[in-house]
Amino acid sequence: MAEITLDGQKVEIADGSMVMHAADKAGVYIPHFCYHKKLSIAANCRMCLVDVEKAPKPMPACATPVTNGMIVRTRSDKAIKAQQSVMEFLLINHPLDCPICDQGGECQLQDLAVGYGGSASRYEEEKRVVLHKDVGPLISMEEMSRCIHCTRCVRFGQEVAGVMELGMVNRGEHSEITTVLGDTVDSEVSGNMIDLCPVGALTSKPFRYSARNWELSRRKSVAPHDSSGANLIVQVKSNRVMRVLPLENEAVNECWLADRDRFSYEALNGDERLAAPMVKQGGQWQTVDWQTALEYVANGLKHVKDEHGSQGIGLLASPHATVEELFLAGALVRGLGSGNIDHRLRHAQFTAEGVRWLGTSIASLSDLQGALVVGSNLRKDHPLFSLRIRAATRKGARVARIHDVDHDWAMPLAASHTVPASQWAQVLADIATVIAGEKSGTAPAQGKATDTARSLAAALLSGERRAILLGNAAAHHANASTLLALAQWIGEATGATVGYLTEAANTVGAQLVNAMPGQGGFNAAQMLDGRLKAAILLNVEPEFDTAAGASAVAALGKADMVVTLSPFKANMAFSDVLLPIAPWTETPGTFVNAEGRVQSFHAVVKPLGEARPAWKVLRVLGNMMGLEGFDYESAMDVLTAARGAQDAQQQMVQGDKLSNRTGARADVSAQSGTPATAAIYQLDPIVRRAPSLQLTADGQAALPPAARATHDGREEVLA
Repeated sequence: MAEITLDGQKVEIADGSMVMHAADKAGVYIPHFCYHKKLSIAANCRMCLVDVEKAPKPMPACATPVTNGMIVRTRSDKAIKAQQSVMEFLLINHPLDCPICDQGGECQLQDLAVGYGGSASRYEEEKRVVLHKDVGPLISMEEMSRCIHCTRCVRFGQEVAGVMELGMVNRGEHSEITTVLGDTVDSEVSGNMIDLCPVGALTSKPFRYSARNWELSRRKSVAPHDSSGANLIVQVKSNRVMRVLPLENEAVNECWLADRDRFSYEALNGDERLAAPMVKQGGQWQTVDWQTALEYVANGLKHVKDEHGSQGIGLLASPHATVEELFLAGALVRGLGSGNIDHRLRHAQFTAEGVRWLGTSIASLSDLQGALVVGSNLRKDHPLFSLRIRAATRKGARVARIHDVDHDWAMPLAASHTVPASQWAQVLADIATVIAGEKSGTAPAQGKATDTARSLAAALLSGERRAILLGNAAAHHANASTLLALAQWIGEATGATVGYLTEAANTVGAQLVNAMPGQGGFNAAQMLDGRLKAAILLNVEPEFDTAAGASAVAALGKADMVVTLSPFKANMAFSDVLLPIAPWTETPGTFVNAEGRVQSFHAVVKPLGEARPAWKVLRVLGNMMGLEGFDYESAMDVLTAARGAQDAQQQMVQGDKLSNRTGARADVSAQSGTPATAAIYQLDPIVRRAPSLQLTADGQAALPPAARATHDGREEVLA
């Protein structure tokens, strides 16, 4: 530790730290542009110049190491004059267009110019002009004359996203940030560059010119897509979501956000929103009131129960639904005497052992020293987990991968083995055989100590902090229990944690409230093979959200009644009733992320039209059918019941509830097909309807060729 004197106060800071770090610790603000706590030090803006005693000239606080006894003054005349001089140079070429700049009101340069800028400019020559660049549907680079060359966006791509899509060319005042070859910015976390930009050079295309910063109210929420549970700030104007930004939480999402969490809000304001209940009469859709629609559903369910028995009724629930919605969905189905409920829509094997979870904390992924990832396109399936594991590789972690496609993870891999999904179990058995030889043990299944197996095993045989992570394809695998059994043995032999990179926003929560079949109940695959006479779909679009795909649509078309609860006009070809439910921005609820963290959130806007929170719809439906236990008055009451305790603030997840242990036998001989997984922007109904996300390279890649559009808008996505 070193002790320095900063503006008259003593500050103790670790050796190797910079003056800027000491200032942060002491709560002293030093003006800066290029410095960011999550990026490497560039020291190229020079705005953070401070007065260091005995130094012949002002020194950059972000790049000056502390030494014991150092005396630093951040507000002396020498420091202030240096900072004012830097500001004058920064403003020489900066356009004077604050009134029309989309960054106005939240611009770091604008704020600091008030304190350090002059009242008039001495610069009389022509200002430089930088031509705009089209880098895709998410980021606007139309005003690059505003760029001050802080290089935050460049360093973010290099160090955090793993892809250097932007760089700086030329020198001096001719320097500019560009993609060089005119490419698009296609990273799945590219929107963070907008947050990092301290001026109006990089702005959000979907948000551009739609509202001013000071017109927006800010509400906290939780990301509704993958299992990271990223914390959000949702910005609202006139009861309309205008923008979504990250809320810093070091234990969950740090200060980053995946693009699908940032830009998917566009779907909530789209034309496909369902604003009122609808009933199909004579093959034609009719808009009705809630009483009529719910009576129609209640009478239809009673008729099916009387004609075919309770076993003819089933409910398929999205794992993106809230804890409250899933709890009441289960109560409704079981209240009708049926055990047919499931959230495991893309699974091929169904077991009821334990509550599958990450097996470790999200924050610990950043400090792994070894990892084996099985069946995951990590970068696209779990963008924020990928950032943490990429950070671990920068510190020397060895990451190995087994998958059926050689995806680009934008990180160095110690070993990678690309084989069909049917061979994953055998590859794990081979790894177990290698480890058994190293540990003088007996492998759980017969394997061969191949060179490939040795290279994959090496990632788990060195270092102290190790993890085996099973991805979406491993969870949905037809031989998932064998993969877990082999991973469990390898984990115990190497001291590695074993866990699932769970697919959806509330996969863990769905397991905790038992949104799965009861004794004798049908699982998702069985419900979609034509057995149901009445199906309730809670935010599910079977063609896209289930492993059955198109065959599920055909099977449901034969049912006597299909009820769809969705924020969108979905499943209209085979549904009989559409009930408009509120999406995550319009309802209170709770998600449980991959590490078992319980995060509740409030509605940030009022429901659109006649839409209602799904938990209220299920509650009223239960009351109309005369079922007990449907007298909740708030979402908190439902959460309390789901937790099985009076105190709604106590931790839902007890240590004995989360478990990845299995008693299954490792059967490497079982055959299996390709697991069902979703592309990054096809994961759920909201991202599928977000226009800007669908225009990205990842969004276009998931569409058939005839439906693709170019980034510049010369072609449009076909309806």
